Amino acid sequence: MTDHTLKAYDKELETLERRIAEMGGIAEKMVIDAMDALSNSDAALAQAVIVSDERLDALQREIEEAAILTIARRQPMAIDLREIIGAIRVAGDLERVGDLAKNIAKRSLKIGGEPRSRREIVGLKHMNDVATELLKDVLDAYAQRDMDRARAVWERDVELDALEDSVFRDLLTHMMEDPRNISYCAHLLFCSKNVERIGDHATNIAETVFYLVTGHPLPGERPKGAPEPSALASEASA
Repeated sequence: MTDHTLKAYDKELETLERRIAEMGGIAEKMVIDAMDALSNSDAALAQAVIVSDERLDALQREIEEAAILTIARRQPMAIDLREIIGAIRVAGDLERVGDLAKNIAKRSLKIGGEPRSRREIVGLKHMNDVATELLKDVLDAYAQRDMDRARAVWERDVELDALEDSVFRDLLTHMMEDPRNISYCAHLLFCSKNVERIGDHATNIAETVFYLVTGHPLPGERPKGAPEPSALASEASA
């Protein structure tokens, strides 16, 4: 982060950093807890994940408001403007990660009484482990402004897409083996899509980190299956 003659300006930027770090910690925990709630039929943990999303939403609003005020007061240029715009983008992606974790938690409440076997969720848990790792790595890359680490996350998103395909095939097999598995496995298919989308948002953050450091977008084609980054306005309204 650039040092400025105005200490108040530095403090505003540091505040944005702290709030992003807090959002990242909450989002990571929500992703982990949501899958634990799903795999262990833990209704209390699922409810805790759902409640946590309120704090994440509040932090995103605080970051947006603080960033807009800083732009209005300081009229930043170059790297400083990228820092502030980057904070808005990352906050938007983390808010969406929280929504996706909340979706998994809500789904776990719906299927609490469904018959199940452990093998049906093994692939999904592995997929969630990878998504959590990508999220952690990209948040570290953001904190350290490490574009190489960010690019590594960007490139690994295809791994998560491949895992989703594998989970889909496994769950389809379970449904074909025994019709009693259909309802439960259908819920897990929705959960796998949410996990895959968490990886997409980690990819978005990786692109933001690269832009923060270089002032340019990541060169080359985006990993197949990942969505284009959302505009700031649409992220804010999501």
